[in-house]
Amino acid sequence: MTELPIRTGEKRELVDITHHIERVVAESGVQRGLCHLFVPHTTAGLALNENWDPTVRRDILGALERMVPPGPYEHREGNAPAHIMASLTGSGATLFIEEGRLLLGTWQGVFLAEFDGPRSRRLLICVRESEGR
Repeated sequence: MTELPIRTGEKRELVDITHHIERVVAESGVQRGLCHLFVPHTTAGLALNENWDPTVRRDILGALERMVPPGPYEHREGNAPAHIMASLTGSGATLFIEEGRLLLGTWQGVFLAEFDGPRSRRLLICVRESEGR
């Protein structure tokens, strides 16, 4: 397993981490298998979506902010919306590896979804070779 530190710079942002994951996959030498991702945080998550047009990221964050208003909430720490948004995006993903590369769509990328930053975050990556065909 590989642990990657990710430093976020905004309160809410989608950080493109695709190149970090691709590097780990390439260094693993696995030609065909699975890449498991996990973000061990309650106010951050993962998202797979378009990584070509940055307005998509802004639209996703804007939609989440409209879906999860500032409050009031019983959780008084002040970051209840961040916990809810992280639950909506999820904290894990599994990607396929084919011919030593992530099997992503043409415009698809992987993002760390920060909802309570800026912070230092961790991304856990586990690359496994497939058994059989």
